[in-house]
Amino acid sequence: MNLRRGRLYGWLAASLPLAGFLAIPLLALALSSYRNRVPISADFLQAIFLSFKTSLLSLAVTVICGTPLALVLARGRFRTRPLLSALVDLPIALPPAAAGIALLLAFGRNGLVSTSLGFTTGAVVAAQTFVSCPFFIRAATSAFESADQHAEESAELDGAGPLTVFFRILVSQTSPQLISGAVTSWARALGEFGATILFAGNLVGKTQTMPLAIYLGFESDFDQAVMLSVVLLGIAFFTILAVRLLTFQGRASKIGE
Repeated sequence: MNLRRGRLYGWLAASLPLAGFLAIPLLALALSSYRNRVPISADFLQAIFLSFKTSLLSLAVTVICGTPLALVLARGRFRTRPLLSALVDLPIALPPAAAGIALLLAFGRNGLVSTSLGFTTGAVVAAQTFVSCPFFIRAATSAFESADQHAEESAELDGAGPLTVFFRILVSQTSPQLISGAVTSWARALGEFGATILFAGNLVGKTQTMPLAIYLGFESDFDQAVMLSVVLLGIAFFTILAVRLLTFQGRASKIGE
């Protein structure tokens, strides 16, 4: 339903308080970084590099392991499917601090599955994967559910193997949604804080990611924390813009069909 111009202006006026509430803190952050421009320190540069490294590793784990799970949720018909679906969604609802404690109790030295993963770079990847993978799995599940299965069946009748059908038919059809989900998952991993600080700690050059460096900088070097916050803000902006463009592209292609 499209709103008429008169009604649109009315709803627009009603939306301004919340829109302003969202915009003003971001504007304040950008203005503060412009007024107090300082070079980013070596420790903060390490945090930026580590964040990109671990979040990309987390994304790789999420896509490789999450895609089969999404396919099972989309096409599987079994009694425990709602339970499995709820399990995938739980990390989104779980407070990050609780997620960190859960990971520590599960994979710490005295955990349910005893490992030496805690307070290592691997723990950063694990924490990021735990909190971010649902975003990709949800997007992939939705994409696989809406895909044209007749094309897959036709390819199978023509003699195409399972991997050929999956990559050339299913992934080809759903690539905008899959990429959108992957980008969203990566952005969530990049901004992860609570689970990381509890399971991996805040060790400079080893486990200190950008969010942790911002937290430390708030107490020791506020200008550095502001600059790093703006870096994350810029990444978030372009990530959301890319997701919106991919979503629009996916809808446009379906309309064109």
